[in-house]
Amino acid sequence: MRTVTAALDALVGLLDLEPIEVNMFRGQSPDEKRQRVFGGQVAGQALVAAGRTVEHGRVHSLHAYFLRPGDVAVPILYEVDRIRDGRSFTTRRVVAIQHGQAIFNLSASFHVDEDGADHQLPAPEAPDPESLPTFHERHAEWAEVMGDWYTRPRPIDVRHVEDPPRAKRGPRPPCQQVWMRADGSLPDDPLLHACVVAYASDMTLLDSILLAHGVSWDDPRLMGASLDHAMWFHRPFRADDWLLYDQESPSSHGARGLAYGRIFTRDGTHVVSVMQEGLIRLI
Repeated sequence: MRTVTAALDALVGLLDLEPIEVNMFRGQSPDEKRQRVFGGQVAGQALVAAGRTVEHGRVHSLHAYFLRPGDVAVPILYEVDRIRDGRSFTTRRVVAIQHGQAIFNLSASFHVDEDGADHQLPAPEAPDPESLPTFHERHAEWAEVMGDWYTRPRPIDVRHVEDPPRAKRGPRPPCQQVWMRADGSLPDDPLLHACVVAYASDMTLLDSILLAHGVSWDDPRLMGASLDHAMWFHRPFRADDWLLYDQESPSSHGARGLAYGRIFTRDGTHVVSVMQEGLIRLI
């Protein structure tokens, strides 16, 4: 068992929402110098809120929209609507609220385990994660420019197979691979593992769009943000084991870009699919 880092312990704490009334929960944001709440945090917390009201079944899909920037200085209220409780499927809708306005909404569906037909496409090839540079090794040459973004503790160990957009090697194919895992061992709670991967899934996916245009998030010409996010959870997994996140962007147009990701366990099992559209406005 690997030691739980302080950063991962803090993430687990962020995902442990405070129940304040029936179907209502309160979440906090980390004390970080962010202009707005990280989208993966809101998605993970909203999924926690939904799951806390479900008596049986695992999450199998979620569909969400980012409506307004989240304010890091105040708590987020999560209001759950119990849309349907069926024998096989349970559906929840969650609205995240700050300052009296919705900043995010999510629909999530939960499914009891069943036997059925099984197939998947082969996993892509990728080097072993241990052979790749750590985040700090990969980004060392930009440490001074990144400042606190470089030095802050990270709950997710992310290892890029190739250089990230920050390298600015000019336009290149809009695809990339990263290995990722929670930086420590997590409890045996399937909902927690799903929420941690929901958090991590928003960290690098839109980068695949930037690769096609030779820009990075620190480019003063770029205005970017997540617009929507969808996930399908196909098979059981652990977020504290290495997961290969294979990402590509099939299209960008009209200041919006689409990115698609497939997540595999180390043995090549396809466990999660992700789709995300982002605002990619070059000014």
